[in-house]
Amino acid sequence: MARHNEVGKTGEALARQYLEGRGYRILEANWRYRRAEVDLIAMDGKVLVFVEVKTRSSAAFGRPEEFVTSYKEQLIVEAAIAYMEAIGHDWELRFDIISILYQNEEEYELEHIPDAFFPGLAG
Repeated sequence: MARHNEVGKTGEALARQYLEGRGYRILEANWRYRRAEVDLIAMDGKVLVFVEVKTRSSAAFGRPEEFVTSYKEQLIVEAAIAYMEAIGHDWELRFDIISILYQNEEEYELEHIPDAFFPGLAG
């Protein structure tokens, strides 16, 4: 596996652990719909949360969350609509970003950004 893929998978595992530690219930990981993939889908109480995890090993080109483009947001929204239709959605929803920046092999900075973007207001 390429290093950037390993960093990404490790970041997704850290994000999952972080959310579960705060009482979120993980429903899906790496859920796919057409061209889109949602890293994590979770319940935060009665709120359905779609989470994009961005992990970087360096901030040389910007913070991880800055790499969530408006196009990526649109894909996540499309996937969210499909997911809600599939499960018969009847509760609130939210789109979050978890940004993970490695300081070195063992230390990292994790930032959770709730309500990071809104359908229809992206890009």
